[in-house]
Amino acid sequence: MSDWLHALSWPLLLGGAFFFVAGTVGLLRFPDVYARLHAVTKADTLGLGLVVLGLCLRADAWQPVLMMLLIWVLVMASGATACQLLARYAREDEQEAGADQPPGTRERRPPV
Repeated sequence: MSDWLHALSWPLLLGGAFFFVAGTVGLLRFPDVYARLHAVTKADTLGLGLVVLGLCLRADAWQPVLMMLLIWVLVMASGATACQLLARYAREDEQEAGADQPPGTRERRPPV
């Protein structure tokens, strides 16, 4: 591997790690479900993308590059789907709780 590819991969890897940490801080500090979901999904998607690009620059063959890009696409699709489902369930939970019962205090029912 050439030295300039090695040097270019480090900022991408460190940038990806930064976005993972930023998403974790957002998960711990934001007040409601929607802000937490936004922080986690955006930061993890961008963080994983930067890490994958950094690792692709370090790969010696095209097969690992293709595998990492496929994993990134699958994580983006599954992350968006999971975020949508969690946000929908949180909204339903708030609507069904009513004024006399705070959101999040009723019994959970399994999704149908």
